[in-house]
Amino acid sequence: MTDQPYDDRDGVIWIDGELVPWRDAKLHILTHALHYGSGVFEGERVYNGEIFKLNEHSQRLHDSAKYLDFEIPWSVEEINQACRDTVKAQGLVDGYVRPIAWRGAEDMGISAPLTKVHLSIAAWEWGSYFDPEQKMKGITLRLADYKRPDPATAPTKAKAAGLYMICTIEKHKADRLGFADAFFLDWRGRVAEATGANVFFVEGDVLHTPIPDCILDGITRRTVIGLAKKRGLEVVERIIMPEELSQFEQCFLTGSAAEVTPVSQIGDYHFVPGDITRALMDDYSRLVRGEQV
Repeated sequence: MTDQPYDDRDGVIWIDGELVPWRDAKLHILTHALHYGSGVFEGERVYNGEIFKLNEHSQRLHDSAKYLDFEIPWSVEEINQACRDTVKAQGLVDGYVRPIAWRGAEDMGISAPLTKVHLSIAAWEWGSYFDPEQKMKGITLRLADYKRPDPATAPTKAKAAGLYMICTIEKHKADRLGFADAFFLDWRGRVAEATGANVFFVEGDVLHTPIPDCILDGITRRTVIGLAKKRGLEVVERIIMPEELSQFEQCFLTGSAAEVTPVSQIGDYHFVPGDITRALMDDYSRLVRGEQV
């Protein structure tokens, strides 16, 4: 990782069908997505030069756009190839890929039927999302003030830029107070997720995870469920209330950026990273690098 600003780097970014110099990848100030949040994105990891679960990410990008009432003018297969081309052009072996699609500046206003849909893909070297030393001990999470919204009030099935506004607010609060991240309940007061990752809890040999009815059914989430079942572990997807957190022994987050990250604290509740968490961390690490699991 580097402290170099993201708008001032060497390399190229794929925009609307061509690779352009990194510093020339710019938008007009009246871009619709900047004003009205009409953008959807993906976060993908590169391991050993290969993008993990690429097709699933590209398909979700298409699906997210449809939830926001626009269509991406590149097919899933074309997006897959553009992501590969970008990674190759950047010379990445391990890193991160960020495709994003958005309404442009051709029309302005809440109703903007004349806007052109744009697509860009950037890729860069990126290490652990959380501090590696802290991660192995289990990160700490502050309970967020905001709640994950009702699906009747927002397109919660989409990985939409606007839905992450409260994540930035809460992550900043958490950082200022010495926590690694923030943790959300949903609008009903049920356990939901962290700012950019799903959550699992361990009780005995059973994994518990919230039903993804107002949060993303994450690609990493589904992958880890598969790995757990391969180990013979029971996985229960259910409603989890915050007062139940005292009964769980272990807790971990899953996400493309977070990968599998142990948690030692959520608010007043404490957990100890254990064998199941460590085993799934190891299984996931081997899987993404093409090793036998």
